[in-house]
Amino acid sequence: MKEKLVRVLQTANSDIKEVYSLHDLLLLKSRYIGKKSELNGFMQKLGTLPKDERPAFGKAVNKVKEEISNLISLREKEIIESEYQKKLESESIDITMPGRKREIGSLHPISKVMQEIEDIFISMGFEIAEGPDIEDEFHNFDALNTPADHPARDLSDTFYIDDDVLLRTQTSTVQVRVMENHKPPIKIISPGSCYRNENDASHSPMFHQVEALVVDENITFADLQDMLNIFVKKMFGDKIESRIRPHFFPFTEPSAEIDIICVKCYGAGCNLCKGSGWLEMGGAGMVDPNVFDILGIDSEKYTGYAFGLGIDRIAMLKYRITDIRLLYENDIRFLKQFK
Repeated sequence: MKEKLVRVLQTANSDIKEVYSLHDLLLLKSRYIGKKSELNGFMQKLGTLPKDERPAFGKAVNKVKEEISNLISLREKEIIESEYQKKLESESIDITMPGRKREIGSLHPISKVMQEIEDIFISMGFEIAEGPDIEDEFHNFDALNTPADHPARDLSDTFYIDDDVLLRTQTSTVQVRVMENHKPPIKIISPGSCYRNENDASHSPMFHQVEALVVDENITFADLQDMLNIFVKKMFGDKIESRIRPHFFPFTEPSAEIDIICVKCYGAGCNLCKGSGWLEMGGAGMVDPNVFDILGIDSEKYTGYAFGLGIDRIAMLKYRITDIRLLYENDIRFLKQFK
């Protein structure tokens, strides 16, 4: 029996040295010192030995079991250390290699254009005004002389949050709030986000506008035309002219559409302007006296003009972008072009 114990210890020692994974080591542990191991079988045979031999044999079995357990613990530490060293080697960094190039970011094209617009108007004495994106019907429609049955107030065009709460469809709401809280003279622009239920290659449900408002004594339509001409030249270059065409808006009278000479063909006619030589830019007009009356401004004393331009539209023209959706898809390949 003692010879068998020695043989078990020698075999276990040899097998343990040949193991290189913790999984296989656990299998050996179960095999040599587990419940169904040969050593436990020896303990079960103690009863067959003479009484005087049992203590010595039991002690010998426990000693072998302890030695095998120590061999397993030692091998477990060696395997863990070996695996740790392999992991370190696989994750090592060659500090002599050049580092990864960190590219410099840039502003989004809409942000670049918005900042340029603000700089242009600030240089002409305008102040920047801001207002909430979530508005009520009074500031978005009623105060702007928009009747209750106007199509712009339909669910098909406007995003309503509640019966009287909506996402603003234009930054004219900021002009209303300024006229509510400030007496003329007023000379402001209101750049920001707007929301309408539109989504195609040239329209986005969320877009950006800049609207200008000037209110003072003796403001005329000629002042509006002069301001528009100055702006388009500063924005697109000296070759660009603007023109106005008769139109209708509830909050201006008279009202006009703003066009500029095509930035691609300079009036000769091309695919961008569809052969007309002109590009539509936005709406404008003299502030309707009804709007002044609603907001408590003396329409007999003061006159004013307002115009609204699409910032997304300006960005598309300035950078020759053909699809407005490119501005909102966050494609890194596209955005890298605006460094």
